[in-house]
Amino acid sequence: MTDFWRSCGYHLLAHGADGRLGVTDDFLRAYLYRPELAPVETSCAAERALHRALLGDPRREVGEAEVAAIADPDARENYGVLLRFRAQLLGASSLEATYAGLFARDVTVPPLFIDQMVQVILRNILRDSDDAFELRAAELFFRRQKVSVDAGAIMLADAEIVEMHALSGGFGDIGRLLVGNQTAVRTIDLDVLGADNGALYFMRDERHDFVLRLNAGQPGSAAFCRVLERWIAHFHQVAATIRPVREIDDADWVWHVGLDAEASAILNDIYNGQDVEEERVRRIVGLFRADFHDPADLRPELLGKPIFLGLAMSTDNVVRMKPQNLLVNLPLARRV
Repeated sequence: MTDFWRSCGYHLLAHGADGRLGVTDDFLRAYLYRPELAPVETSCAAERALHRALLGDPRREVGEAEVAAIADPDARENYGVLLRFRAQLLGASSLEATYAGLFARDVTVPPLFIDQMVQVILRNILRDSDDAFELRAAELFFRRQKVSVDAGAIMLADAEIVEMHALSGGFGDIGRLLVGNQTAVRTIDLDVLGADNGALYFMRDERHDFVLRLNAGQPGSAAFCRVLERWIAHFHQVAATIRPVREIDDADWVWHVGLDAEASAILNDIYNGQDVEEERVRRIVGLFRADFHDPADLRPELLGKPIFLGLAMSTDNVVRMKPQNLLVNLPLARRV
């Protein structure tokens, strides 16, 4: 099986018989090597001592006095963030349980840590996949996407890569659609993922420089549906078939889940009968229908009804997916 996303920390975790991920000392140590926590030349003795002690025993209790003794206020804050996050990791039965538990209360974990958890959980969910379309579609769950629409083609490129090269890099025709009228100075690769270059994904899986076409009927859209199915199955232990649709039939529309804040707001307004400007409707880049294999998995009032999912871009043409919505907003009869 082709490996991918090696830097996400998947190989540092324990893999339980139930398919869930267990936190290890090595996984905890990896956070200590982050630039926000690794000592620098100006680090004080207290900071260096705490860092050294945690490397030796990443689960050791840390007293408030140890953190307070750190001279640099930014370093003190960073250790406070890490130790609170560590407590959540160690207080749950698995990494998945930590992630799911975040949204049952006020989320205080930095968005960066949340995105990293999503990535490593998806690395686990897709551990048997060698489909480049699935892996590229899964990146929507944890990386912002810049959208361009040209002649009906809905193209998604990694927003960070686009922003990084918007002023200093040239992308060719697709790049010009994505960065608008900004002047390009040098050239990088930005390819549309297709059947002819899918194998290259595994050589560039952490460069995030493939464009995904999300139109219904395209491999990217079908792959995104499969990743949604596997995410739902992993967390809820229920099976659903998800497929793209061009519109929602009013007769079937009794429940929807926005996969991001924009889609939630737009679909809510349409469902509630409000007048929605055409410009807002056009910001929906994907509509999907989920049919659950066992009707008993849904609440009784939804028996036999599909659940619709929507994905939309913001006014700056960026998709910021919130995969946690599939944990908290599906109308399931029971929660695992």
